[in-house]
Amino acid sequence: MKDIKLFFSENAEFGKNIGIKLLEVKYGYAKAKMKVTKFHLNLAGVCHGGAIFTLADFAFAVASNSFGKIALAIDTSISFINAAKEGDELIAEAKLIGESNRLGTYEVKITHKDKIIAFFKGTVYKTKKDLKEIK
Repeated sequence: MKDIKLFFSENAEFGKNIGIKLLEVKYGYAKAKMKVTKFHLNLAGVCHGGAIFTLADFAFAVASNSFGKIALAIDTSISFINAAKEGDELIAEAKLIGESNRLGTYEVKITHKDKIIAFFKGTVYKTKKDLKEIK
């Protein structure tokens, strides 16, 4: 798991550039955080939905690739429940909820403290290629 965590922590440039930090990785599970800054705000003064989606998608990517094989998203959806504000620390927890030979479905819950910010669901196509082949 340390290899997977290191791989995503060092190579996920987009996530790093918007402030996402990977906290934990287990098989089929990932936890990441992002502190909402002025950069993340939309014109209404709350966290941009795209920033929340990116955090969820990052955790989803790490969880679905945690088995060491390249997994590619084929479907995602998100529901926004509550607004996030500047200074909030968002936590995304991605969990495998079902799989078949070639597909895996994950749910991601995004929270700030005890408040649910959003729910994300995603399905991946599991390839046979090793994650190491990306580099």
